[in-house]
Amino acid sequence: MSARARDGRPPKLVLAVIDGLRSPVLEQVVSDGQAPHLAAVMERGHYVDDCAAAFPSVTPVCTASIATGAGPDEHRIPGMNWFHAAEGRYVEYGSSFQASRAFGIHTSLTDTIYNLNLAHLNRATKTVFEHLDDADVRTAGTTFLITRGRHRHTPTGESALARLAGATIFRHALWGPRELFYADMFATRRTGCRSQLGLPGARDAHAGCVGAHMVENDLFEFLLLSLPDNDTHSHRLGPDAQGESAIEADRQIGRLMEAGGGIDAFLERHAMVVLADHAHSLVEERINLLHRFAGHGVLHPDDPEPERARLALSPGQRFAMVYGLEEREDAIGATMEALEGVDGIDLTMWLQDGTAVVRSPRGELRFAPGGRAADARGERWTLDGQLGALEGRASGGVFASDAYPDALARAWSALTCPTAGDVLVSAAPGFEFVDWGGTDHVGGGSHGSLHRGDSVAPLMWCGCGPEGRDARAQWTLRDVLPMVLDHFGVTA
Repeated sequence: MSARARDGRPPKLVLAVIDGLRSPVLEQVVSDGQAPHLAAVMERGHYVDDCAAAFPSVTPVCTASIATGAGPDEHRIPGMNWFHAAEGRYVEYGSSFQASRAFGIHTSLTDTIYNLNLAHLNRATKTVFEHLDDADVRTAGTTFLITRGRHRHTPTGESALARLAGATIFRHALWGPRELFYADMFATRRTGCRSQLGLPGARDAHAGCVGAHMVENDLFEFLLLSLPDNDTHSHRLGPDAQGESAIEADRQIGRLMEAGGGIDAFLERHAMVVLADHAHSLVEERINLLHRFAGHGVLHPDDPEPERARLALSPGQRFAMVYGLEEREDAIGATMEALEGVDGIDLTMWLQDGTAVVRSPRGELRFAPGGRAADARGERWTLDGQLGALEGRASGGVFASDAYPDALARAWSALTCPTAGDVLVSAAPGFEFVDWGGTDHVGGGSHGSLHRGDSVAPLMWCGCGPEGRDARAQWTLRDVLPMVLDHFGVTA
């Protein structure tokens, strides 16, 4: 089913991102009849159950890939926590409240809301909002980590909480889409919708309320509808408990459809793309990297003698980075020593003489772009070593790994990100790295690794896009931006 064009213009498009949603959960709630609005998009359009996330499969990296159509090598967001060499400090995007406290709440919030968009995200890599704003498409967005667009928004003082936060933290303008509604702090217009400053559990309802208002008042042609509460729910209760939060996300999408006259009427006039930025896997054991690297001169938050540090350590859920502050070889050697024989370390990877090295308990593989081997997306690679390091196989000159989807491209992009660590570490299924605040999600869900448990998630579209999932042998988050731009006839 195709949405109807209006006055020769493309139909409006809603891009809905359900944070951390797993494909089996989506399929179950749809099958049970508990998610009728998601079911309508799936039934009338096309569905992919294994869209590959960016690597690391954490929200800042993945949302940047959705918004820019690029990997971390281009958009330059390397992880949840990373070391900013130019400023000699850690950047923390909110791994946990305790981690943010370790670096300073004000600093963490400033990095997450302002610096992520205006300083850390590569200025040469345009976002979906910038592309569409430049083409005079009316853009809109709810609370999403990547907001950068062409329109300047000053903090709102609509509520007492917003006025208090604006007086202490959120004092500066933010650049975003034409219509921006970000956690009560930035609101283009009064809607009567509240998010309690982005409190988990209230964010989806805020997005649904704002989205319904914008549908009713014809305020957009492109809307990025962010539904983040599923991620928090899964971190707390585990990936098997996502059904409840998935149903809530469906309910909020339903508010937009009802505001547009119901499912049928809405989908006659709107195209939709629905996806998750990554998946979740169960955490059963923790790895404390600070303990493992004791004695290696790791830089700590508010370190009294930072000049004596030799390494920076960035744990980020099921992914971690190690930076050599003096010599990158320090990071490689220290990591090999500190993690030798440690349960839960799946992949350790670094660059050596322009070649990626991936080491796992199954062996070592070296690879680089160009060569005789291909992957599922047609990229060419030179391979040397044991394919089993990535549980890979080669057939007809094509490399594939069920355990690590789009493994070569995702790992290469992460390794060549200019702000990434010298060594990247991916946790084995069931394990998570303790963050700088001492927090982990044992008993709950988490993500970040290269493994498929964290990395394959749903993608579906209706009224736009290719005529079937077979248009690509392997879908990734990098495919979303081209789909949106093509719908509006915009060239990247």
